[in-house]
Amino acid sequence: MNIKHLAIATCIGIAVPTIAHANTNELSIEQRLARLEERTLAAEKRAELAEQRAAKLENALKQNQALNNNLSQTSETITAPPSSLIETNTGYGKLKLYGDVEFNTDIASKKGQLTSINMRSGKEKDYGDYDKWGINGRILIGLDGERLLDNKNYAGFTVQPLANIDGKVSLDDAAFYFGKKERWQFKLGRYEAYDMFPLNQDTFVEYSGNTANDTYSDGFGYIYMMKEGRGRSNSGGSMMFNSQYNNWYFETNLLIEDGTSIFANKEYHGNKLYNNKNVIYFRPVIAWNNNNFKVAVALEKNIINNAYGYDDKKTGEFRDQSKRNGYGLTLGWSNLQQNPENGVTINWNTAYLDANDENDFTTGTNILWRKLQLGYIYAHNNIKSYTINSDDDNNNDIIFGPGKYNIHTLYSSYELPNILDMDNFKIYLGAYYSVINGKDIEIENSDKDRYGVRARFKYFF
Repeated sequence: MNIKHLAIATCIGIAVPTIAHANTNELSIEQRLARLEERTLAAEKRAELAEQRAAKLENALKQNQALNNNLSQTSETITAPPSSLIETNTGYGKLKLYGDVEFNTDIASKKGQLTSINMRSGKEKDYGDYDKWGINGRILIGLDGERLLDNKNYAGFTVQPLANIDGKVSLDDAAFYFGKKERWQFKLGRYEAYDMFPLNQDTFVEYSGNTANDTYSDGFGYIYMMKEGRGRSNSGGSMMFNSQYNNWYFETNLLIEDGTSIFANKEYHGNKLYNNKNVIYFRPVIAWNNNNFKVAVALEKNIINNAYGYDDKKTGEFRDQSKRNGYGLTLGWSNLQQNPENGVTINWNTAYLDANDENDFTTGTNILWRKLQLGYIYAHNNIKSYTINSDDDNNNDIIFGPGKYNIHTLYSSYELPNILDMDNFKIYLGAYYSVINGKDIEIENSDKDRYGVRARFKYFF
């Protein structure tokens, strides 16, 4: 039934009661029939008009649908990523490009020794302290790729080349990983494992003794921070397995490298080291997080015996120096996520190293509040033996020890955010002061302390 017939039937239905109750008067009936006929004709015309309007409306709807389809296609064309060297492929995951600019202006003391061992017979060097100015820094360009499936299986990679201000090009991270999201992960490559001695906003802290800040320098104070097996080695690579269960986090990292690479000039306790075989640092970590509180314990140990050492010049026997057993504990509390403006972050860290003829203990704490951080680090070194002038056959048997000394380091940092109203541009002002007190070891006054101040320009994109 079309619209015309429906309109006629409706009009007839309305008119029927009128006819049923009509007056029996003949003239009146003829008049009513005439009027009914007129109404019927009028209703028919209105039905035809309604049908025409319905046809026009149907055509308009079709045109509007066609227009919407065209707009949708146009919108898809506009929002599609432009043709470039880096594109997101929905079939094989996502790519992310980012950058990190970090440049520093420094005023600091010369890299003075913290012990006087290097001033002993056969080790005389000019380590006098004086102030120096410097500008240093780098630009990091990062590229991350990852594919995540609906069942939480995923795989990805990260690569972070560095362009240094001195013209050299190096690498921060380069790693491949796979696993099940929020459950477990396996990682290979160059990266840093769990931080067991977080310094938080450490703008400027310098001393000998961690893989992120040079290496172990023979005759200098050593600030052991459980970083020997953490990664980013220049002579090897790492692999890691980690997993999560509720508030628990488990991680086991293996670092395989030339073990002598952590010693500056390959010297340890006055002896020149050579490498027999690569070391393997075994570094398990167990961490627990609950709301704002976290705690972690860890071990790092070289599990390869006779990996490196030196030959005794009298007996010709190989002296293994590759024993490196480290232990660490870190506690932290922070409410910055709940209160970004007035929140507080507190860390307390401790680490202990048992090595050949040496024991080192380090503990420290730092607190950050309203973008200002203050930190303190205490380190105790116990050197049990040291060979003087090992290259000289006549003096090879001259050693001294035991020698114990303490190193106290204060550091601070302040963040200036939103430079030029840009939330990705910040300036950090930092300073540190480090002093050593020795027992049974003579320390020159000019060698007792080190200091420095820095302005760091940080820009993310």
